[in-house]
Parts: sequence; C-alpha cells; structure tokens
Amino acid sequence: MGATVISNSWGFAEFSSERNYDSYFRHGIPITASTGDSGYGVWWPASSPSVTAVGGTTLVRSSTAARGWAETAWSGTGSGCSKYEPKPAFQTDTRCRRRTVADVSAIANPKTPVAAYGSYQRRGWLTFGGTSVGAPIVAAVYALAGNGKKISTPRYAYAHRRAFSGTSAGSNGSCGGTYLCTAVMGYDGPTGLGTPRGTGGF
Repeated sequence: MGATVISNSWGFAEFSSERNYDSYFRHGIPITASTGDSGYGVWWPASSPSVTAVGGTTLVRSSTAARGWAETAWSGTGSGCSKYEPKPAFQTDTRCRRRTVADVSAIANPKTPVAAYGSYQRRGWLTFGGTSVGAPIVAAVYALAGNGKKISTPRYAYAHRRAFSGTSAGSNGSCGGTYLCTAVMGYDGPTGLGTPRGTGGF
C-alpha cells in the first residue's frame, strides 16, 4: 500500500515449519525484525533471510570514547544460529552453516531507554527499550536512506560494513565464548555488523 519500509517489534522461538511463512516477508522492500529480549537464542521472523534482524546495544555517554558514547552488546539481545533457515549468500561467518542472527543493531537496553512522543491512547513522552526499539530505529534509517525500492534484504548492509560502528564488549549468554553470543570486532551475533553511522549501510 505504498510503504517503503516495514518494522516488526515482535517474534517468538523458532519452529520447524517457519520457512513456510517466510514468503510473508518478501515484498520487495526492507523489513526489520527484533531479535528478542531473552538473551542468547534465535527468534523468528528475525531468523528469516528476507528480513534485517536487529539486535541490541547498551549506549552510555563517555568522555573518553571517540564518539562521545560507549557502546556494548546488550545482555538481553537475541542472537545465534538458526535451526531451520538456510544461510544467505551475504553472510560469510564460519561457525554457523545456517542463517546467523543478527544483521545490525541499535540501542535496546531498557536501562538506557529512548524517548518517544505518544499521540494515541497514552499521550505524552514515554520511554521504551528492548529490541522492539531497535527494529523501528533501523527501519527509520532505511527510510532516511531512501533506497527502499532497491533493497529488500540486508545484502546491501553487508557490502557496506564501514558504515557501521562495531563493538568488542559485552555478551548475551553462553555459547562457548564464540562470536555467536560475544561481541567481537567485525561481525558478531549480538550486534551483527554494528550500529548505523548515518545512512551509508542502507
């Protein structure tokens, strides 16, 4: 109906027939999905290769950090290796032979929430957290980039890795210390490629 980006702030545990429903997320435009707020583990539809899976970070002011902010992987963000979804060509990490979650990330820790103005039912300024915040933030960056009619998967982001700020601190659970649950420089499960530095990755 004319939308150029769609955001999904919901998800649940993977299930064996989930691939039968992946077509609902193929509309020729970017679709974001939250990776979950329960720590290490994979949610669908974030695991669908057709969506941009958005993980979460903790962002706090810092006088010593180059950007003026210190950022770590949020302990509640979801991540991991899908049980059912095939690995898309744009992902090249080696510890997961299927789809890896996440692709990118945004602030999500409820202890460092973002403010939004409500104009329906609960009116006024409200604060929100969780990857349910991260998904619409990334969707907004897609919208600002204006490439929605050309980009329908995270492939473009993976081809423009320098447009993201990564982090090498933080973990969201136990996975043997691998990048699937522990932040590392470059790509990792909790934060994906990292958080957007402007619109260059979209």
